[in-house]
Amino acid sequence: MSRIAESELIINDRGAVYHLDLTPDEIAGTVVTVGDPDRVKEISKYFDSIEVKRQHREFVSHTGYVGKKRITVLSSGIGPDNIDIVINELDALVNIDFKTREIKKELSSINIIRLGTSGSLQADVPVDSFVASTHGLGVDNLLNFYRLEQNDEEQQLLHHFVTYTQVHGQIGHPYISSGAASLIKNFVSDFHHGITVTCPGFYGPQGRVLRLGIRNPDFVNRLTDFRFGPHRITNFEMETSAIYGLGRLLGHHCLAINAIVANRVVKEFSKDGKAAVESLIKKFIGIFADSI
Repeated sequence: MSRIAESELIINDRGAVYHLDLTPDEIAGTVVTVGDPDRVKEISKYFDSIEVKRQHREFVSHTGYVGKKRITVLSSGIGPDNIDIVINELDALVNIDFKTREIKKELSSINIIRLGTSGSLQADVPVDSFVASTHGLGVDNLLNFYRLEQNDEEQQLLHHFVTYTQVHGQIGHPYISSGAASLIKNFVSDFHHGITVTCPGFYGPQGRVLRLGIRNPDFVNRLTDFRFGPHRITNFEMETSAIYGLGRLLGHHCLAINAIVANRVVKEFSKDGKAAVESLIKKFIGIFADSI
């Protein structure tokens, strides 16, 4: 095994990975990621005990126990660029020896579950409902920097997606990756299932027009109307495809669950998005305690 240089994997003075400021013994086998740093405490308040609290920049983490099960909740900040940091550093914490700076001979897999908010792209996926993502379809370009290979079905789906949405030449080539079947099977009751599109921004990339015109004004409508066999796009946000793609490459089990706070088809926004997220948190904690 070759040694990873100090410039490539930055470890601080207390032996923690640079951005997350966590040491290998400070994360659990299940990690919940949230965009909002303030949401970390909204989840950890349901822990039976908290043993670790860390914060560096927007990366806030609490590790503790729900019953006898150890769990970490970690804020990622918004967007696929932050997810690139979070997933790579989580993997480094479990699969790289920080003393020798070498990849371990025996690799480990962890559960990485995004708990976030999202916008619905279907009239029958209303505000305040929940979505568990079967796939993450990225128009954010992150995974094009890595060697992600698509299978035949994925290639066909992406070809149909590019043709139907007419995004060819406007963005980097889309990519797709599936969520972990071992996790999604636990999120069936009260959850919609479908493809989640990940965008690299909130306004233009998601078809919002304030003072700037956008190149593909029909993009949102085409996402809503897109079908490929049994698949349709249920929602979009800014993290899922990056988590799924990097997690797949690194051998981790990933899932995204989202509370729907906006419906872009019927033009509604949740009257109490905080309550919707709180309901999703309670639902997740119960499922985690019983099944994960």
